[in-house]
Amino acid sequence: MLIDSHCHLDHADFEGEIEAIIARAHQAGVMVMLSISTSLRDFPRVLEIAERNAGVFCTVGVHPHDAAAEATVTTADLVRLAAHPKVVGIGECGLDFFYNRSPQDVQKHVFRAHIRAARETGLPLVVHTRDADDVMAAILIEEQAAGHFGGVLHCFSSGAALAETAIRLGLYISFSGILTFKKSEPLRAIAQMLPLDRLLVETDAPYLAPVPMRGRRNEPSFVGHTLASLAVCRNETVASLTAATGANFRRLFAKAAIPASE
Repeated sequence: MLIDSHCHLDHADFEGEIEAIIARAHQAGVMVMLSISTSLRDFPRVLEIAERNAGVFCTVGVHPHDAAAEATVTTADLVRLAAHPKVVGIGECGLDFFYNRSPQDVQKHVFRAHIRAARETGLPLVVHTRDADDVMAAILIEEQAAGHFGGVLHCFSSGAALAETAIRLGLYISFSGILTFKKSEPLRAIAQMLPLDRLLVETDAPYLAPVPMRGRRNEPSFVGHTLASLAVCRNETVASLTAATGANFRRLFAKAAIPASE
């Protein structure tokens, strides 16, 4: 069983096609999908899709791009919404200093509110980080010292130092279609060195379609291409990596209660 650990099924690009997209995912062996929240404004749609579809779970959170628009989000807000049985994680949240669509101090404030929610609920944090390696590492280290929380650095495209910090803190690393791109040799080198029991794969659909689907709208059925690329760079079989990433997902997102046989 393949698992897409990060996709955006509520995205406008998928409007009116959810059932067909999920059917194609099932045909490709992708039986579990984690649909990610990026704003509380749009969370009801994320949750509605998860409620209607077996094998689809979701998160609740505010993306750093939306942090300024939803700067008043509180830990209590997130904890309350995370009580729903289909909500299995907090986020995506974090820091994006590449686009800086929200002021950096607001991004940090909102990110820390999510960390507190992850700590309070026991649910894993889904972290977005771009061009913010040093600040991200400092916040993660400081907040872990204040109290443990689990989580994953999704769509990883940062440097080796941040990956090593995340692993040391007990977090996971998820790779997207970026791993398959020709220019991503440094990223494949990082993927090769990470422990097997901390790896996940994702699509981040509808973004970042992997080779050989690059240029097309991405969707969960394509996650196997990223997994195959990861298997090649780590010199592992697709079957063994499928089993390992599935076990990792079930361990991290334990609230989803996915049987190993599925």
